[in-house]
Amino acid sequence: MGKIVHLDQNMVNMIAAGEVIERPASVVKELMENSIDAGATQIVVAVEDGGRKLISITDNGSGMDAEDLDAAFEPHATSKIREVNDLQGISTLGFRGEALASIGSVAQVRAVSRTRESDQAHCIEIDCGEKRPISPCSGDFGTTIQVRDIFYKTPARRKFLRTANTELGYISEQFTRIALARTDVALTLTHNNRELYRLAEHQTARQRIAQLFPMLSAEPSDDLIEAQTDERGIRIRALLGRPSVSRTSGQFQYTFLNGRFIRDKFISHAIKEAYRGLLDPNRFPVVFLFIEMQPCEYDVNVHPTTTKGRLCK
Repeated sequence: MGKIVHLDQNMVNMIAAGEVIERPASVVKELMENSIDAGATQIVVAVEDGGRKLISITDNGSGMDAEDLDAAFEPHATSKIREVNDLQGISTLGFRGEALASIGSVAQVRAVSRTRESDQAHCIEIDCGEKRPISPCSGDFGTTIQVRDIFYKTPARRKFLRTANTELGYISEQFTRIALARTDVALTLTHNNRELYRLAEHQTARQRIAQLFPMLSAEPSDDLIEAQTDERGIRIRALLGRPSVSRTSGQFQYTFLNGRFIRDKFISHAIKEAYRGLLDPNRFPVVFLFIEMQPCEYDVNVHPTTTKGRLCK
């Protein structure tokens, strides 16, 4: 008898989830991005015990009917692309159709969703890949997804989670990235029922920065210089920190490409060169960089977390 066997689909999903869901913060990122792709203007994130016990995300987006809610938790199920050519012009934050299936394979999940056109919400529950039948339930329009006890069936992964405060730090960072990218969306973050952030709709970048980074001056205009350019189809807007607010690490350098947080070595090097001679070699500038260009001019399909982009220009 041969030694090689075919893994069942649930085991495949649990293994694949390791690329997308590394810790509770990964869940927060994926679910918040789904909410934004659904057109939400209000998103509430509630976590307990650093996200290890509970992650709950509620939005007022377009919602899903019963059929779509069931399909959404299947592997490689997405409403955002249809064919290979669609990968050349991705304008949504998510597109792989992996996130919900990955989350459902490593935790207890309950999702309630209702479209604006319907008076009836529907609920689905998944326990580490085992789906229960969808049922009608009460619920406002939009979607609420609750994720409990992440990795509880995979102790080897759960033991690598850090303390609640450390995991909360990772969650806060993901929240901050999305809050900076989408200043038009109202966002709330609570931990153990304590409100950490409440950000209003339609804020300016400076207003968001003032709330997210109180360590800067009370008036961010004192610390940040605005610059912008629009050439060859690429629009760049930047808020550049004065040398006096430099930091000991690059933690306060944020780059966004069409509303998506990215890491790019070329851009990081360009920022370093721009500040050459203004800062000590062991200091890093505070920079918020917003780039807009045609989706066909870059590729985010180079890493499962979609935080790495490959520019074509």
